[in-house]
Amino acid sequence: MDNGNQLFLGKQLAQDLFNHNGVLVAPAHTVLDQVQLDLIYRHAIELEERDIKRDKGKAQAQEKMDSCTLYMAELFEQIRYAKQVPVLHIREKIIPSINELTELPDFYELLGALQSKDDYSYRHNIGVGVLATLIGKWMSMDERELMQLTLAATLHDIGKTKISNEILNKPALLDTKEFDLMKKHTIFGYEMLKETVGINHVQALVALQHHERQDGSGYPLGLRSEQIAPLSKIVAVADVFHAMTSDRPYRKSLPFYETLIQMNNNIFGEFDPQISKLFMDKMMQSMLGHQVLLTNNQIASIVLINPQNALRPLVKMNDNFIDLSRDTSLHILKVAP
Repeated sequence: MDNGNQLFLGKQLAQDLFNHNGVLVAPAHTVLDQVQLDLIYRHAIELEERDIKRDKGKAQAQEKMDSCTLYMAELFEQIRYAKQVPVLHIREKIIPSINELTELPDFYELLGALQSKDDYSYRHNIGVGVLATLIGKWMSMDERELMQLTLAATLHDIGKTKISNEILNKPALLDTKEFDLMKKHTIFGYEMLKETVGINHVQALVALQHHERQDGSGYPLGLRSEQIAPLSKIVAVADVFHAMTSDRPYRKSLPFYETLIQMNNNIFGEFDPQISKLFMDKMMQSMLGHQVLLTNNQIASIVLINPQNALRPLVKMNDNFIDLSRDTSLHILKVAP
């Protein structure tokens, strides 16, 4: 067992914790100091997020996110049969909740709420709506443009209503024929939205272009940077981040920090450099004060973000400060929940 339990230092147990023989190791509401973590480790128990007491703010965020996801699931089924997108209902029922979620003071409360359970196809639309709206706010968009972005991001995958659930929820990688059909959700979505009252052409383009990439490696048209609409570039970043940090039917989520590294390294294709840098910087700034597990299995706290290299901040380990941009032998392994 690795030292992953260290990430829960200072957290509170949500329920009684028993070892594999049914012996009580720590009662509910125990605050996990180093002594308790060592005891739990000796009992070969690997803590999980469900073992930890959730604070009120996170619970409220989760409740709102769950409610939006349930409503989106109902809308998807309605659209499958009615062949129409109820824009007014989305504006009234979903968009206000997305805006409220973006106002949460602690990003990790929000991130936990965004992560999918067994409802990725629906929760993803809300997650991308929230993340894209945050990017729009960081870019100082005016209220009208921000509203356009939020609605377009929330509807970016609407074309998947024309894809069978068998393919959407397949518990394995799609074969070539299935993937070719899946890629057509971008075209299906564009065709649906361009005919929808209350949606403009720029918003419809988001459905078409959110899988395009700066270097022309994306789909469905292989567009390059100057050919991709600005809102589509924002949603592309939000889409990949949420997808990679969510459990999918065919794979587990990537850790938050690992996703940022892979996005920074263009593993998923090239994003707009200004939007990508802004996103990375803001994500890292939200980590200030949070504990992380380093590759030497030690816990450290992030104390300063390097403006030239946000992914390698200044951290404090015990009484020592370590500049990860200079000490390349150490890396952040995980972010504490």
